[in-house]
Amino acid sequence: MTQALLIIGGVLLSAGMAYGQAETPGIDQRQANQEQRIDQGIASGQLTQREAGRLEQQQQHIDTMENKAKSDGVVTKKERTRIHAAQDKASKKIYRQKHDRQKSRHQ
Repeated sequence: MTQALLIIGGVLLSAGMAYGQAETPGIDQRQANQEQRIDQGIASGQLTQREAGRLEQQQQHIDTMENKAKSDGVVTKKERTRIHAAQDKASKKIYRQKHDRQKSRHQ
């Protein structure tokens, strides 16, 4: 009886751990921060509509990568690494676009 309870407990624990690995609060928070940076750039006139559109498209691609990684219930280390690399690239691009000499005409 005790052994059966231990086995059931182990199965439930491992299922819970697998479910927990599909959660990505760090990735989600970074996405929110980057989208906020884009919105701020639009509001301040640092980004043109075309630049903002391209940056938002890049953010959507990262969201798609994350959703695809989560689809099987587990986000592997390799998938996390790829998503983080895409976020790094997007962050640098946001910085470059916000600090180039192009300004929105509608400011």
